[in-house]
Amino acid sequence: MSSELAEKYGINRLPVRKGDTVMILRGDFRGSEGKVTEVFPKKGRIYIENVTIKKVDGTPKYVPIHASKVNITKLDVTDDWRTKVIERKKSGGRREVENAR
Repeated sequence: MSSELAEKYGINRLPVRKGDTVMILRGDFRGSEGKVTEVFPKKGRIYIENVTIKKVDGTPKYVPIHASKVNITKLDVTDDWRTKVIERKKSGGRREVENAR
């Protein structure tokens, strides 16, 4: 997660999701930025717009990039569930019941 987002949301880590904008930090596509189009959690790989290679017949094919080799630059917070996760991580995992004691 970029330092600007970490400062804005008060958290350092968040899993990459479809719709996030990321920048590639390692490999042949280093410095490329694009929107995540598909995520493969079991393999730990993601597909990013404009990160493709041409096959012999000329059709483009996405290059799988490992999720640990990217930096999130823009979050997709349209999902209510994700905003709840961000709030929970920001509070350090403490529940409201513990505060009532």
